[in-house]
Amino acid sequence: MLTLTIYDISDDKRRAALSKMLQDYGLHRIQYSGFLGDINPNDREILSKEVGRFVEGETDSVYIIPLCDRDAKTCKIVSKNKISIIDKDKVTIIG
Repeated sequence: MLTLTIYDISDDKRRAALSKMLQDYGLHRIQYSGFLGDINPNDREILSKEVGRFVEGETDSVYIIPLCDRDAKTCKIVSKNKISIIDKDKVTIIG
């Protein structure tokens, strides 16, 4: 299922490590602190447990948001840059 992951991590080193881990899960960066990609429910559950090690203090947070096909298809992207087009089966990054 298409999954949006956004985060606010205060420490540079932890933030960089989290970013790397999200890429290892096959997610694609869509914003500086936002990733999108297809993750099966089991991997999403594992991810939700693993991200806890990057959260310290009350200001850090990670949101893992599954998007159903209907919601993904109605997504609107407003940007002057070429971002991603959301397809029901995958995320395609435009260059």
